[in-house]
This record gives sequence, C-alpha cells and structure tokens, in this order.
Amino acid sequence: MGSLQLIRVATAVIARDDRYLITQRRATAALPLLWEFPGGRVAEGESDADALKRVIQHRLGVEVETGQLISFVSHPYESYVVDLYLYDCSIVKGEPAPQAVNAFKWVKSDEFDNHTFTPADESSMAQLLGIDPGPEQGDG
Repeated sequence: MGSLQLIRVATAVIARDDRYLITQRRATAALPLLWEFPGGRVAEGESDADALKRVIQHRLGVEVETGQLISFVSHPYESYVVDLYLYDCSIVKGEPAPQAVNAFKWVKSDEFDNHTFTPADESSMAQLLGIDPGPEQGDG
C-alpha cells in the first residue's frame, strides 16, 4: 500500500460585520454540497497567496488580499491527505457572486453548526474559534 497523495489547500477567512464568508461546493465536486471557507488547491510552484487570489477570483469574482496565517490542519481522507492552511483575508475589489461554487453566505460563528462543513474545514474552524475567544458582540 503506497503513501497517500498530499494536497496543499489554502483557504480564506473573510470577515465582514461579525460574519464570515463561506461557500458551498458544487453538486459535481468531491464532497458535494458541503460548506467550506473559500479557497482551493495550491498549484506546484505557486504561493498560498497567489493560489487564494486565483481561486477566489475564479469562484467568487472578487480580488482578495492575503494576511497572516491563522491555522494549519492536516486531514486524511480515504485516498489523499489535505494540508489546509487558513489565512486571514480581505476583499479588496468586487462583491462576491457564486461563479464556480453552488452558493455562498455570510454567517456568524455561532451559525457554523447550522451548516455541514468538509471534515478539514471542521478541524480548522475549531482552531479558529479557539484562537478568537473574544467577547460576544451584543445580540440586540
């Protein structure tokens, strides 16, 4: 039995008004219709920041600026391993539109449980929520 293929994935945490941008995978994709932070596979020789710019432009039609690395998780699937790098990002041009995703939403962190995320994103969310234990913003 050989070693599993390793796939490097860069994803973006994009926040706006205490909400996070999440995307739903297409029905024809691997892990169909699951939710995730926007991002994708990093091509050989490509930086994570360049991959995020390319993939998010393709999937949501916006230009992003990549900030600091928030977390890293390595998640084994049946036939491959995903090394997922989660970055703090911001939209610098455009408004998101579902160009190469099934859908997108802006959700509060306490609404994450209402969505079924990919296993790798589930792991990174736990780290994200652990890293940002700030006080709850008022609920009205």
